[in-house]
Amino acid sequence: MPEQNSNKNEWPLWEVFIRSKAGLDHKHAGSLHAIDAQMAIENARDVYTRRMEGVSIWVVESKHVHASDPDSSGAMFDPANDKIYRHPTFYDLPDELTHM
Repeated sequence: MPEQNSNKNEWPLWEVFIRSKAGLDHKHAGSLHAIDAQMAIENARDVYTRRMEGVSIWVVESKHVHASDPDSSGAMFDPANDKIYRHPTFYDLPDELTHM
């Protein structure tokens, strides 16, 4: 574990996710630097939930987040268009079913 007095620029970057009182899922709230996960949670609480709007905080060290390349989104998501069985229009619904 790094020393508490080390330069903040050397502290890992953490991504913060907050679940609001009315929400069912966590939403990305922002990023912050902290020495460890506990410090990241405490700092996230102080920075992102000042008005008591959160009920749960997740922190993930940024180096552990992997994402697809937005420039390659066509190649990434086009295969889904070939699977028409995933679209609701592929299925016939019974006449008795009135709400879907």
